Amino acid sequence: MISAVCTLYEGDYHYGVGVLTNSLYNYGFRGVVWAGYRGNLPPWAKLLKNKDGYHEFSIAQDCVIRFVELTTTKHLAYYKPDFMWDLLEKYCPEVDALCYFDPDIVNKFNWEFYQNWFRHGIALCGDSWFRVPANHPRRLAWKEFALDNGFDCKRDLDFNYNSGFVGVPRSYKSILLLWKKLIEIGTAAGHSDIEDFTNRNGDTYPYLDTDQTYFNLALMLTSYPLSTVGPEGMDFLPGGNIMSHAAAPKVKPWRKKIIVNALQGDSPNLTDKAYWQHSQGPIQIYSEIKVQWYKFALRFGSGIGRLIRRAPI
Repeated sequence: MISAVCTLYEGDYHYGVGVLTNSLYNYGFRGVVWAGYRGNLPPWAKLLKNKDGYHEFSIAQDCVIRFVELTTTKHLAYYKPDFMWDLLEKYCPEVDALCYFDPDIVNKFNWEFYQNWFRHGIALCGDSWFRVPANHPRRLAWKEFALDNGFDCKRDLDFNYNSGFVGVPRSYKSILLLWKKLIEIGTAAGHSDIEDFTNRNGDTYPYLDTDQTYFNLALMLTSYPLSTVGPEGMDFLPGGNIMSHAAAPKVKPWRKKIIVNALQGDSPNLTDKAYWQHSQGPIQIYSEIKVQWYKFALRFGSGIGRLIRRAPI
């Protein structure tokens, strides 16, 4: 199976793109990482080659990042289905599967596992808000929204999936158009602000507030096979070994003041440790001095964490 990886970033999220790519490569990924960006190219991307519609950065003989500049005014979270569709149709029509990762995810498992995963259907990881039964009031409201707009519900689901990782086999790519269409309808109806991710109406009927809500609704409106893991797949629960996701409200690893946070009861987590583990190779994201400091901070912060814990709310 020929597969490719994609992500989206702007601002300082380029740090996440670099470490995500390193972590994929270090666990066997060989191929192309497509990075849609708004703003500036990363300072660590050296000797870029200008191609037809993208800038190519070679990180090894058999692995490259291709940066595609974006002009959309959409918040990039809402642009995921657009970008994935454009890649499958225009930039990489040869791939059998396309896998999207948020840039605040670090991979922790062999790429061969992903390759086999894609063969079984759309690959998904459970969200931290995982158990959402088919008769949950919010899910019923999503279903009513779909029916009111001419969509039929093809199946009931009892679990909620995180849109920070989506593996889509080419044969099921039409779910991307459905996801995109639902976002557009919800935006036109005033349920979402497609340009401002912080402007949400998640507590107002029909409770459609983010790209993730629309994505989970799209899963209800199709009958494509799904292959899913639970929240442990993103380290939202203990026991995972696939990936680690610094999803909100976590502080992004590249912004985190490890020792200060530990003294405040927030000791280094699994994502912090995975991030710095893959910060220097094959792409060198930071100076060696900075990396050594953060490795010390992780050890020291973990020690503090054994003594100081933030009380659960």
